Amino acid sequence: MVEFPDGTRVNGRGLGRPRPDGPEPDFGLYLGTSRLRRKHGGGITWPHEWVTWPDFLLPVHPADAREKIKALHERAKTETVEVACYGGAGRTGTVMACLAVLSGVPAGEAVAWTRTHYHERAVETPWQRGWVKSFAKRLD
Repeated sequence: MVEFPDGTRVNGRGLGRPRPDGPEPDFGLYLGTSRLRRKHGGGITWPHEWVTWPDFLLPVHPADAREKIKALHERAKTETVEVACYGGAGRTGTVMACLAVLSGVPAGEAVAWTRTHYHERAVETPWQRGWVKSFAKRLD
């Protein structure tokens, strides 16, 4: 569980690993393709949404992804939420960095903050790092 500077808390994980013990989240945001959805989505019984986001790449529909990330941040203020892709580092780390921006971390520091507070390999590719900055520019 990551606690952001604004006090919101989000659990990040990989769908390819067993779910940690404890209560189910109130809501989940999952990142992947229809193949990942078919393979790992069946065990998700709580309210959730998917962002079509191929491994190592960027969201297929960036505006939709931005809106869902912002909505996840709002939910995190009052609910237990999680975000996950298959491995839990690249795509999940990218969303965690975007959540850091929403919580007040400057865009230029969000990846480093996320690597310190969430996962050392978070935001795996140069284009994912660029997407975090792009996310911050399009918040208006």
